[in-house]
Amino acid sequence: MCILKIENLNFSYDKEKYVLKDINLDFKEGKAYGIFGKSGAGKTTLLSLIAGLEKITDGDILYDNKSIKKINRDNYRSSEIGVIFQSYNLLPHLTALENVILSMDISRVKVQDKKKKALELLKRVGLDEKKANRKILTLSGGEQQRVSIARALSYDAKIILADEPTGNLDKETEEDILNLLISLADKDNKCVIIISHSNKVKEKVDIVYYLVNGKIKVTN
Repeated sequence: MCILKIENLNFSYDKEKYVLKDINLDFKEGKAYGIFGKSGAGKTTLLSLIAGLEKITDGDILYDNKSIKKINRDNYRSSEIGVIFQSYNLLPHLTALENVILSMDISRVKVQDKKKKALELLKRVGLDEKKANRKILTLSGGEQQRVSIARALSYDAKIILADEPTGNLDKETEEDILNLLISLADKDNKCVIIISHSNKVKEKVDIVYYLVNGKIKVTN
């Protein structure tokens, strides 16, 4: 099923030079996508538009057949789409467990025992209860990224956006994190979109797109 559709999207920050030009893409549930391109190619801008962090000015993005220009973007960001950042974007004064529970609170997740649910999610991504109760800055980069993934899963988002999710990680940890992300598409039927420079991502995703001079090129 096509969960996300980009139609005739153009984007410019200054109304002169377009960062993105004539973007038309379909994204389906159960598939993992990789978006590649040189620095400044517009990858992060595209992710920001999909996530509702930037306002669409020309063209449209449809989520579940509805224009994201016409839906509540705060609700969309907090319940329908999960974003995983290279820098993790976790609250350092909280524990891993508290970060996940906070995400559930913001998204108004209705579960009887949020702590139990959060611990289950953290266990799924490879963090035991001892690490779940540690402050974020006492965890390794790979462990923090696992918390980010658990947070994105905490409200059952249909789309997972990952912006250079393994950029700060060693090769072994990169492999583990990518396997986790790919499993979300394969086993959980999520639509997973990864912005990256990593060749390892190219090997693992189902479909690869390149952004070149603001336009999309399909390779497989």
